[in-house]
Amino acid sequence: MSDKKTALEVLQELHQQTCEAKQDFYIDPETGYTVFTAFYHLQRGHCCGSGCRHCPWKKNSQKDSKDTN
Repeated sequence: MSDKKTALEVLQELHQQTCEAKQDFYIDPETGYTVFTAFYHLQRGHCCGSGCRHCPWKKNSQKDSKDTN
């Protein structure tokens, strides 16, 4: 078994550490983008509908995504 972490594991760990520190965001090490944490979203109190990575309201996080076919 390899000790090397996958990119997803690194992001999960970074997100967990950032939430535990009660911080609103972290910088994605791969893209350089600012990523809001679940902590931030919970403090905000509602879903913006943008499909955020750590949205605690995941099921409601996409604006009207009905299939148009």
